[in-house]
Amino acid sequence: MFEALGRFLFRRRKPLLALTLLFAVLSGAYGVGVFGDMKPGGFEDPGSDSRKAAQLAEKAFPQRSPDVVVVYRDKDRTVDDTSFRQAVTATVEGLPESAVTGYSTFWMTKMPAQVSHDRHATYVGINLRGGDDNAKEEAYKEISDQLDARGLESLRGGPVATGHQAGDEIGKDLGTAEGLSFPVLFLLLVVVFGGLAAASLPLLVGGLSILGSMAVLRLIAQVTDVSVFSMSLVTILGLAVAIDYGLLIVSRYREELERGYAGEEALARTVATAGRTVVVSGITVAVALAGMTFFPFGFLKSMAYGGVAAVVLSVFFSLIALPATLGIMGDKVNALALRRGRRKAARPDGQGAWYRFAHGLMRRPALVALGALVVLLALATPFLRIDFGANDARQLPDSAQGRQVHNALERDFDSDAVKSIDSLLVLRSSATSPEQGAALQAYAEKLGDTEGATGAQVTGATGTTARVSVTFDGAAVSADARDLVNRLKDVPPPAGAQAYFGGETAVFDDTLDALGDVLPWMLLYIAVATYLLLFLAFGSVLLPLKAILMNLLSLSATFGVLVWIFQDGHLEGLIGFDSTGNIEPNMPIMLFALIFGLSMDYEVFLVSRIREQYDTLGDSTAAVASGLQKIGRLIVNAALLMCVPLAAMATSGVLTMKLFGVGMVFAILADVAVVRLLLVPAVLKLMGRSAWWAPGPLARFYSRFGIKESDAAPEPRQPVTVGG
Repeated sequence: MFEALGRFLFRRRKPLLALTLLFAVLSGAYGVGVFGDMKPGGFEDPGSDSRKAAQLAEKAFPQRSPDVVVVYRDKDRTVDDTSFRQAVTATVEGLPESAVTGYSTFWMTKMPAQVSHDRHATYVGINLRGGDDNAKEEAYKEISDQLDARGLESLRGGPVATGHQAGDEIGKDLGTAEGLSFPVLFLLLVVVFGGLAAASLPLLVGGLSILGSMAVLRLIAQVTDVSVFSMSLVTILGLAVAIDYGLLIVSRYREELERGYAGEEALARTVATAGRTVVVSGITVAVALAGMTFFPFGFLKSMAYGGVAAVVLSVFFSLIALPATLGIMGDKVNALALRRGRRKAARPDGQGAWYRFAHGLMRRPALVALGALVVLLALATPFLRIDFGANDARQLPDSAQGRQVHNALERDFDSDAVKSIDSLLVLRSSATSPEQGAALQAYAEKLGDTEGATGAQVTGATGTTARVSVTFDGAAVSADARDLVNRLKDVPPPAGAQAYFGGETAVFDDTLDALGDVLPWMLLYIAVATYLLLFLAFGSVLLPLKAILMNLLSLSATFGVLVWIFQDGHLEGLIGFDSTGNIEPNMPIMLFALIFGLSMDYEVFLVSRIREQYDTLGDSTAAVASGLQKIGRLIVNAALLMCVPLAAMATSGVLTMKLFGVGMVFAILADVAVVRLLLVPAVLKLMGRSAWWAPGPLARFYSRFGIKESDAAPEPRQPVTVGG
């Protein structure tokens, strides 16, 4: 199939390239509008009790915790000055009811906590209209330019304003990352290929993939919510994966030219080998990313949409547009060379440095495997004490207003907005009746007497809805607070009533519960799907299992390093961040899917070439050595190139994006250096011919349906016995 595709691409290369360019223009023109169709948030489970509690509160009561916190300050006047008060009250009284459901000022509440220690500042809590994050974001946009008070310094913070600022910051950081990545990648590709013509081709695939992914995301956004954060994944992953695939295709085409093939034959051989590897690799990555759709969170679903689109389009353009371009260029792919003379012919397998390196490893395979295993497990150790926490203003740089509001509330005020765990009750009769009033009071007393609570009171009653608010000491997002929520849920509500718990703590508890419930199914799906794909690619029952176990080792090491850096606060000055003492729980899920998929990327690159050599040589040790000789340099180059856009993302001022960039760079480098180049050759040597073993029925199944390197059927071989 792949060989026939290569011949078709050569014969139709000019119209195919023209169609590709037309697609790029149309998708770019349409896709640029995706930013206006994307939504913020998506970090909460829309079907959770805490979301139902928020919806009940939105309909029945003013919210207790504000969506926006605006700090007003004057260096000369205090809050006791009449002009200070008039400036603030005139501002908030002028806010439109279409966006604001309520607000609280110091002069309304008389709460000392709303005045700074020096009395030169106060904060106003504003509640926005809307039952979810997206609606509140739209409401905030409506009032954001109306919050300045005449003559006063104003700073916008609170959860909605902070989220909005984070989105803006990520957008700017993405532009910076792209601006840094493209020229650096081009220079590195020039070094890798030794010429300008070949170096430009992987970047062409990357650009096409990004434009196409933007168009796909905009189409998806017409039928479901797509998080604005997904564009960060589309941009970075689309570029990184396309560079990998483009590098593989172009390198193999040049290799075929060096062997003396040309024209249709060179392209057919390239697509039959490297093209097949790209398809298997891309499907494996896309399958892992699709696992994020199992979760109910819009953020993770959006990351899956964007990631799968970027990978699938990278495969498509690498398999269609790039070969068509190569077919037109022919040997001019080596044009504009920066090195004099012809490239040196490939050395015989026994003379290459990678060949000798592989044989050196395989002289003591058990020692190499044990050493690599010890290193990975040692790096993974901190992962055992990971502590999850929700995003807050500390994810923003110091220059952001949301971060400044957070710092001001901690430094200059006794406390910030009201913190509580709220029980929203749907009653069977009027909440204001004497019977229900007594039942609510008794319920509140039970909640207040619960271990960990400092008190509880009825804070709202209207129609058949009531609210009981529980106060407590300590951080709202902590293990102790989560334990308190679960103890409160065990308290029986009034007869016939249904209780839904809301507030920051309840949202966080529901988030972790949802992640824990779905995670095993995601892991099972990825493991089974990956195993089946790798069996179809390699015809072995043991190699897919080895690959999955090694990926888990690599992932554990990465998570351990992230805990050591971002949770424990090491390297804060070097990397440029302030540790929050925890890890946002959505990030490990996203990183798991990405790292698992990309690790399989390099596994497929390496083992595909080893399998190709095994089919030719019939000797497992020689196949590993010669396979590594042919693909080792390319894998290292691909990893380094992929790290460029990811490292650019690590320069982001937003903590979650910085964690993403650092985690991905470490994962790729550690996976290639320790797993693919050390552990895989050592383990394959220990496994011997059994690495390629499959029982008779499965071997025949692979022979008929397997995804082969070429269309030609392999010559019959003697059955491989385990341990042989």
